[in-house]
Amino acid sequence: MKRSRQSLLLSGAVGLTGCLALSLSACKVPEANAAESTAPKKPAAGKVVPASSKTPDARPGTDVKTPFAAVRRAFELNSVNANPFADNNGQIPAQSQYSGPLFNLSHDYPTSPVAPPANPPWIAALKGRPIGKDNAIAYVNALKDYIASDMKTLLYNYPQWDAAQAGWYNEPWLASIRESIHGTYVGSEFPANTFAASGLKVDMTTYVLTYYDDVAAYALGQVWGKTAMNPTLTNTSGQFPEGSIVVKAALTSALAQDWPVMEGATTWPLYVVPPNGPPTAPPQVMNASVMQFDIIVKDTKTAPKTGWVFSTLVYDKRVPGDAWAKMIPLGAMWGDDPNVNSTQNPSAPLMETVINPVAPAYSKATLGWGGRLSGPNDGAVVAPAYYNGQQVASVPASSCMSCHSVAEWPMKSFLLPSPTLPPQTVGDALVIEVPGSPGWMKWFQNQPGNVPLDPGTTPLDFDMVFAFKSLPAWQQATQGKSGMQAFEAADALHGAPPVNPRDLKYNGR
Repeated sequence: MKRSRQSLLLSGAVGLTGCLALSLSACKVPEANAAESTAPKKPAAGKVVPASSKTPDARPGTDVKTPFAAVRRAFELNSVNANPFADNNGQIPAQSQYSGPLFNLSHDYPTSPVAPPANPPWIAALKGRPIGKDNAIAYVNALKDYIASDMKTLLYNYPQWDAAQAGWYNEPWLASIRESIHGTYVGSEFPANTFAASGLKVDMTTYVLTYYDDVAAYALGQVWGKTAMNPTLTNTSGQFPEGSIVVKAALTSALAQDWPVMEGATTWPLYVVPPNGPPTAPPQVMNASVMQFDIIVKDTKTAPKTGWVFSTLVYDKRVPGDAWAKMIPLGAMWGDDPNVNSTQNPSAPLMETVINPVAPAYSKATLGWGGRLSGPNDGAVVAPAYYNGQQVASVPASSCMSCHSVAEWPMKSFLLPSPTLPPQTVGDALVIEVPGSPGWMKWFQNQPGNVPLDPGTTPLDFDMVFAFKSLPAWQQATQGKSGMQAFEAADALHGAPPVNPRDLKYNGR
């Protein structure tokens, strides 16, 4: 369905991604515009170096291998840019490597509310019934069809992509971690054994990119205004309008030669430090496979308890048709099933998550607690984990909505069920709440986005880009502190921190 700016002016809301600043005390503010890129878009061309299983695994010292270590390294190598609307990290590939279009930040947010479609096709797909196992996948497919025209241009015809003209927007303050070609940033890093069953041969890094549509971008404007220098943080400013849609593309450094499930997947050229190599290596143009695509919609009619429906598409090489047809629903969720204790009653069915039974096996290997929705980029499985005085190999410990429920400012709880702030480790195992315990269930509530997880904080309506990326970056750039003093104070108290929080989470949403 082609989106018409005049008649549809659609939706967009929730974002998230990359662990921008749990501890940015070492960051220095560079000159404004240092990372600004205004290079014009050009026809795609150039030499691309594929990611390779033969890349040397050279890392100094005791670099702990967690799914989120790459995020920490990215921030250690980049300071927060003082220009909130800079496009990228200032590293531009030579024309001999790449001469195609570069990322341009879309930030001319609407100053008045934008009306969503009067009769959303995703709601019509439910056929007048509550969302559930019989119609949730139809709901996701209707969302997918609704945004198809724009997203197919973004994903598969990048020289023709113009986000501002199409009515899609980005968060400010993230230039320091954005690569210059597509504007992606590191999502997570996964050891090969995470997906050993599906044949992953090398450790992989994921890269993510989030867009808000016109409806959602009104909320961005309410918080950031025209300058993004003095955010308005009230109980209502960060609340997204009904009908808002937010999308997130996630790519993996693993190509088909490294991970057979990516055979035939669309690849994007990125200008990044090569994965599985020295973190101080210079960036190069390399390909990454489009693996996952999330669509999040503010729909209080369908999800009256939380206000949101989260959905995930994953690449499935078995599906006939073009590349967009091969992005099929992994599932949907509209609540965290707080009445289902999946530890005490592992066979109890979930009532607020539906997983597509025909989704590819690799995409279901990292589902969250009790099978709640979580995609292969989302890091819901803690491996290893430590609780009750013992270490266990792996524990599904989160879900899409569980992670997003911590969207508040300032953040007083970690993204995963951790008994302490900052989170602690025993050896290389993350200390977590006892699964299924009352402490654990704090992360599996059903509350609307205008109710913060922790009293005394500003609710941010499930938007983790606000809470975990752009606001900490703004505070670091303008005040010289990250805004995560609880983490920094605990680090100082212990001398050597037991774990760098940036190693632990964030999946880039």
